[in-house]
Amino acid sequence: MTCEAEKQALRKAVREKARLLSSACRDAASRSIERQVFSLDAYRRAKVLFVYVSMPGEPDTRGVIEAALRAGKRVLAPRCQKKPRMDAVEIHGLHALTPGALGIPEPDQSAPAARPEEIDLAIVPCVSASRRGGRLGHGGGYYDAFLSGLRCKKICLCFSALLREDIPMAESDVWMDQVITEEEGARE
Repeated sequence: MTCEAEKQALRKAVREKARLLSSACRDAASRSIERQVFSLDAYRRAKVLFVYVSMPGEPDTRGVIEAALRAGKRVLAPRCQKKPRMDAVEIHGLHALTPGALGIPEPDQSAPAARPEEIDLAIVPCVSASRRGGRLGHGGGYYDAFLSGLRCKKICLCFSALLREDIPMAESDVWMDQVITEEEGARE
């Protein structure tokens, strides 16, 4: 089986498992993950954050985005362009986001993109991840293409029930510096 075929099979299995998580469980886990993020030195030191905008079923990032903005940090959110290009665009609130081409809330197409070298900390989504930092994304390739050019710390948020140690990693896949769950992760 090829690496991509392994990934597709694993995505299917993990998504089925994810559907079994109750909304109450997801909400409680998201709040715990949020506290883990806030406890990181990398978060506290960061002046510019790149943060994914969560979709239903993912660890909720709205609290992280709002707290970072209140703390005076610059917050950049992803905006998908022609596959696999993604830009990091400054936002001043969740109200500024509209559904993009993939249905994911993102900054307006007219807003200018920031330079990747400005980012101090990147917070990225996954379908699943391993404790060692292997990340199984949604399969579009946008994040790996974007993250490959970043030199900042990269963390991935994952519900602990969805952790797997058998994440297939291709040469083009970007390893995370840290994976944060509701149960672990605030180590640096």
